[in-house]
Amino acid sequence: MSGEKTEKPTEQKKKQSRKEGQVARTQEFGGWLTMLAFAGAAPTLLAREAETLREFMVHALRVAETPTPENALDLLTTGVQGAFLTIVALGSAVMVLSVAASLAQGGFFLATKSMKPSFSKFDLVKGTKRLFGPQSWWEGAKMLMKTGLLGALAYGTITSVMPLLGGLMPTAVVIDVAGGEVFQLLRFVAVAGLLMAGVDYLVSRRRTMKQVKMTKEEVKQEHKNTEGDPLLKSAIRARQIATSRNRMIAEVAEADVVLVNPTHVAVALRYQPEKGAPVVVARGSGAVAARIRAAAAENGVTIVRDVPLARALYRSTDVGMVIPTELFAAVAQVLAFVIGRRGRSAMPTPHDSPRRSSEDLPDVQDATRRRRQAIADRAKARAARNAAGTPASAGPRRAA
Repeated sequence: MSGEKTEKPTEQKKKQSRKEGQVARTQEFGGWLTMLAFAGAAPTLLAREAETLREFMVHALRVAETPTPENALDLLTTGVQGAFLTIVALGSAVMVLSVAASLAQGGFFLATKSMKPSFSKFDLVKGTKRLFGPQSWWEGAKMLMKTGLLGALAYGTITSVMPLLGGLMPTAVVIDVAGGEVFQLLRFVAVAGLLMAGVDYLVSRRRTMKQVKMTKEEVKQEHKNTEGDPLLKSAIRARQIATSRNRMIAEVAEADVVLVNPTHVAVALRYQPEKGAPVVVARGSGAVAARIRAAAAENGVTIVRDVPLARALYRSTDVGMVIPTELFAAVAQVLAFVIGRRGRSAMPTPHDSPRRSSEDLPDVQDATRRRRQAIADRAKARAARNAAGTPASAGPRRAA
């Protein structure tokens, strides 16, 4: 079905879902983590607070012996500072643990869209579905598991403490043992709660990922919105290619010769002595080659039929590149033939090459390898100039 959500959410969809509050998260993780930290640090903190309270009571009795306003103010300041430091320490610990729990579940986020008023939140049908839906059943199951686990752990703790309540043990020993058992109970409950919070997070993540899944049509539409319509991009690309090709065909009028194969490929060359070597101004195959031949005939550019040379030039060059050095001799023969016939008559009709058909051409690299080799050569030359301390602009420049 086209409307079935079977695709994984994209990054854009995940960002949008975070704004809407659809994030895998459990509210119990921070609470259980705080309880575990408190149960672990409580014995030490209580012992320290007991010692502080004892010192405070001793100080209060000494103040009572000499009741002056200064002593009373000093006693009040000491008590307030002790309470303030305790509150700040506990509050900071709770804040740090809450932040750590939030970061562990995906970091901070602001559900801006969920804060906006919406009448859909007052839909009775959707509210009834949420009330009796899978989420409500899972919340009820969690409550039952927590209640049963807490009852079992509490029963075990009470059973272990009951033998001490017969009056045979000193009260201090009973309080010490009972306090240890209570803190151990808190630690066990916190660890069990963290395990249940982990399961709750996995369930929440699975439910959230199922909610934010996308249909194939949604993925396609988002791709169009972010990357652009493929049809429009293809049309723009085709127009760019056509413009570049038209510019190339216009350059044929400035060429000295067009080498053809005789109908499959065509390569137009222009020779300028100051640049040292002929440059390819146009090349193409098939319909493009036909346009090059037509432009050459229209502008009176000599067309020479040379199958192996045309193929070699087509394979080893691109528009704007000089011909390979291996083909200098062969191209020189063709250019000498063309220049020698200038002034006699217009020569739009293909002429046979002045080269012997049996003459073999040397192997040349294709255009891609030549371009890479040129880049590597320039990099080596630049590195050599830098090593010699010569500025890059001081080196000789070669024609492209």
